[in-house]
Amino acid sequence: MGNSGAGDGAGKIKILVDNGEYWLRDRGDIAMMVMTVERLRERWPHARIGMLTDEPHILRGVLPQAEPVVANSGGDWGRSGLAGWLEETAGLHVLGPAAMRWRSATEVPKHYLRGAKDWVRKEVHVLSTGERKPEPAGMPDLPPVPGALADADLVIAQGGGYMTDVDLYQAHRTLNLLEAAQRRGIPNVMIGQGMGPMRDRELLRRAAEVLPGADLIALREGRRGPRLLAELGVAADRILVTGDDAVEFAYRLRRPCIGTDLGLCLRISDDFKVSDSARDTLGAVVRREAAELNTSLAPLIISEYDDEDRRHTLPLLAGAVRTRPAIGRAGTAQEVARQVSRCRVLVTSAYHLAVFALSQGIPAVAVTASQYYDDKFYGLADMFGADAAGEGLRIVHLDVDNLDGELSRAIRQLWESAPELRDALQQRAAEQIDANRAGLDRVYGLLAGGAGLPGGSAEPVQGEG
Repeated sequence: MGNSGAGDGAGKIKILVDNGEYWLRDRGDIAMMVMTVERLRERWPHARIGMLTDEPHILRGVLPQAEPVVANSGGDWGRSGLAGWLEETAGLHVLGPAAMRWRSATEVPKHYLRGAKDWVRKEVHVLSTGERKPEPAGMPDLPPVPGALADADLVIAQGGGYMTDVDLYQAHRTLNLLEAAQRRGIPNVMIGQGMGPMRDRELLRRAAEVLPGADLIALREGRRGPRLLAELGVAADRILVTGDDAVEFAYRLRRPCIGTDLGLCLRISDDFKVSDSARDTLGAVVRREAAELNTSLAPLIISEYDDEDRRHTLPLLAGAVRTRPAIGRAGTAQEVARQVSRCRVLVTSAYHLAVFALSQGIPAVAVTASQYYDDKFYGLADMFGADAAGEGLRIVHLDVDNLDGELSRAIRQLWESAPELRDALQQRAAEQIDANRAGLDRVYGLLAGGAGLPGGSAEPVQGEG
């Protein structure tokens, strides 16, 4: 079991980290990755921390403390020793920044090119057969378990909302990895997880097979997740509620004084359908409220995946009296969190923007249009102590009869109460940070005394003898 100790990396613990964002386009997921790797590095300064990804050069640029384990080419560890150091240095200082600039510069044409290719492919099929080909059903074949698992000492499925019907591919991929780790006797944990909704029969069957074998499952909310895990057969002593991994990331960037902007993000995607009328009403309300409050409207772009945030948020600013510039496509998670810190209130359909806001003591209006996002936002509200009146996080359903009135009231009430909510929200963030670190202490304990470590001795905690 565990690291074979071969080669230049002998004696170093190897930690394989799974995640929900192999393409590194979502800054909320990147924030969670940053915190996970930083905390592991604090405990094991010399560990090899492999992050599964399909964008190795981008990963070097945004997460230099981890090494890419490239999922689409076998998922093996990279080179160690001098060769590994040279790759890491080149990736951090040359290849990573260059890859980020290139992706930023080519994102728009590539987006349209993909759409054009799909259209041409469908039309060619129609011309050749006289029939319209139905959209493919089901899920594409899952990749094999990463080769890096063979000599990993610890497997972590890092925070995210992918253990759900909405993301069957990633859910099954993670379950396969955890199951393979369990068969090899490798300690395996899940941290910062959002569980469900989960109704797909095959996913429920696989989750019930695999999740009870995890050594620990730490949840980002306690409203739905613990009950679902209990129904799947996970023992209560293996379940913790710790909060989201990105809470500490945002909390560190809080400002000493209250912000003045009204933040806005509208995400429309396959799992978040919004009618034209609801979108138009949302835009009209935030522009009007920003003008009446004499403040700037700040577009907040946290995900670049298919332009889902940028494409639907920026048009809503048209006609606003005062606006802030949007972050560039190569912008970082830190830059987005700092944009949030300048807000007094924000309106968002993106979960992690609400996490960034609440963690800094900033109230938010969460707009939702699906059970998946209902569960996310109601769970987050519970973690930050929101009461029935919606203090801190006010949740507004986009299909409500009087959307204009509901949104206006929510924005105005939170705008007025923002100063008095600030300390309480930051206190709840601090409590979650403590719970998160306590959960990781449980993870560290799985390897205490040398279990799974080459040579039978754990690396010391930084500062110990």
